[in-house]
Amino acid sequence: EFIEQPLPAGQEKLLKQNLERMQLPVLADESCKTENDLDTCLESFHGINVKLTKAGGITPAYEMLKKAKNAGRKTMIGCMTESSVGISAAAQLLGLCDYADLDGALLLAKDLAKGVQITDRGNIYPSVPGNGVIFKANL
Repeated sequence: EFIEQPLPAGQEKLLKQNLERMQLPVLADESCKTENDLDTCLESFHGINVKLTKAGGITPAYEMLKKAKNAGRKTMIGCMTESSVGISAAAQLLGLCDYADLDGALLLAKDLAKGVQITDRGNIYPSVPGNGVIFKANL
């Protein structure tokens, strides 16, 4: 459906020059860490992948996704190897996203919490207050 960051960060000019010739949308990942990177990425990519850990939290990630949407770009929420705490926080922004890659907690040997579950049939939001996180010590 798309290509994610085909060239290393710092080579955005090369992508920008060839953007119209791309057969699939190209989304920024390593090039789009914080709000400071956003304008360059909106000029050089068809969309962005935002990660809460890199963006600095939910508020800056929200602002980045909203600005990209308003510019007509594709949006994606991603992750690194966050626990279910981070994944559940990122899941709160799914309404602004065309794509999601929130499988980081599945890569952990031991996840300290249970939270929003991302499935192929949709997202399952727990019926607890806040972002849906329950620490396993409290189960």
